[in-house]
Amino acid sequence: MKRIFLICYAAVSIWAILSVLVNGRRASRSFGWIITILMLPILGPSIYYLFGVNRRKFKFYKLKKNSIRQLYDEKYSQSKITNPTIEFSSDTLTRLSTIITKSTTVSAYNGNEVEIYQTGVKSFESIFSAIKTAKKFIHIQYYILANGTILDKLIELLASKIKEGVEVRVLYDSVGSFSFSGKLKKRLKSVGIKAFPTMPLRFGNFMYTLNYRNHRKIVIIDGVIGFVGGVNISDKYIGSDKELGIWSDIHLRIKGPAVDSLHRVFIKDYHFASGEKVLPSETYLPQIEESGHSKVQIVTSGPDSKQPTIMYQYLSMIALARKRVCIANPYFIPGSSVYNALVTASLGGTDVNLLLPNKSDSKIAKYSMYANFEGLMEAGVHIYLRKDFSHSKAIIIDDELVSVGSGNFDVRSFEHNFETNALIYDEKIAKEIVKEFNSHCTKDILLDLKKFKKRSYFQKMKEGYSKLFSPLL
Repeated sequence: MKRIFLICYAAVSIWAILSVLVNGRRASRSFGWIITILMLPILGPSIYYLFGVNRRKFKFYKLKKNSIRQLYDEKYSQSKITNPTIEFSSDTLTRLSTIITKSTTVSAYNGNEVEIYQTGVKSFESIFSAIKTAKKFIHIQYYILANGTILDKLIELLASKIKEGVEVRVLYDSVGSFSFSGKLKKRLKSVGIKAFPTMPLRFGNFMYTLNYRNHRKIVIIDGVIGFVGGVNISDKYIGSDKELGIWSDIHLRIKGPAVDSLHRVFIKDYHFASGEKVLPSETYLPQIEESGHSKVQIVTSGPDSKQPTIMYQYLSMIALARKRVCIANPYFIPGSSVYNALVTASLGGTDVNLLLPNKSDSKIAKYSMYANFEGLMEAGVHIYLRKDFSHSKAIIIDDELVSVGSGNFDVRSFEHNFETNALIYDEKIAKEIVKEFNSHCTKDILLDLKKFKKRSYFQKMKEGYSKLFSPLL
């Protein structure tokens, strides 16, 4: 028996190492996986299988309808909305829009009205207000649905709208909403809500859904009003967390043609979660008239994408910046490509500013972030550690272009998660967000390179140890 076990273990380890060598794209990461496989018997190959396998190249993931999702995009990507050629204020913006369009098939649209909410309280007020106006349908998708006051109020509102004849559909992520008990799921369905997990944790698919999460936060009202950003359904945004206080976050309300693009993201995910095929129709994708003056482009990315579009978006924005880059993010673990882009931008004279939380809901994430700080500051990057916990995910370029959404600056968002950002080509919106950004960037929270270098050896050890696990976060 022992001999059979050793043979099986050797075979699995050899398979894992060969998989790393054949499919690994970065030498340093491949070397790390090989060391993990060799140094952690049984556990090492298991960790690699769960978190290291590149599902884009593996037939295993294609069997889970990855290729079908791509065909779905090609079939339903063309919006019925008239989209005249958009004239941007610079060749820089034109190039960025072209990159996103070619990698996602989603174009930028004129004529959008965008409202910005800097707190969860304001976001929920607006979302609930919009739900009350719904006449036909309400479509909701969140990474986290957590028990509490906000969820109770949401269900109460949705139940009242269902009594009025409004259709309600809800998507949630199985990992993010792990506390989403069976009783609560039954409660949703008992009031007439069609609720489905986007990545269900079931026997037979557990091994890949555990690592691939739907991180999107989307609300669509009647196909004409949309919400997108970083806020989840959780009381952490309205009540004080014992360790982190009240979470802050940026969320957007969009009215106009870009809502069509945002809604198609939900429709595709709902189709594959529920099996229903009724949503890609004029009933749910109405003609949308222009409502404002902002150009908006929806950016999506996921394991089914042909390219890691969210990463390409961030890289392009950093590379195209001429004056200033401002980044707010709770999980800044950028990987070598984005790290080098920021260093290059700073060395080239671009003012690069990072606004990150000093507190974190993950110790490993916090110390993984710290592991990048010294090299960035040596290149001239300014790092501000705000005292509260900010969950905001935004990047502003030259005070004229801003992205807000669910995409973090980490490997998980770039490679493993289904994400959605709204890219807004509007100087007025960008300046409104950068004003809030600047209000937090005070001298008292600016990291000093000399002082930071004097941190303890134990601190550096925690950073190095945490960085090893950053791909798993």
